Amino acid sequence: MATYECEVCGMSVNATCGKCDAPLVNDSIALDDGNSVQVSKCPNDHGKIKSPMCCGQDMSCPAG
Repeated sequence: MATYECEVCGMSVNATCGKCDAPLVNDSIALDDGNSVQVSKCPNDHGKIKSPMCCGQDMSCPAG
């Protein structure tokens, strides 16, 4: 399961898919400008979400 953690305050978040209740997994998507964005995605292809925010910045999730 992808665990996002705030680098400022240490809060962490786990998420599951609302359609199938599967734990979301960490992934990234490539943008047209060559940059990438960290996301959590349903392993059963129900979609993906951008990483959550805390303390005014994106929370991070270790790759893997």
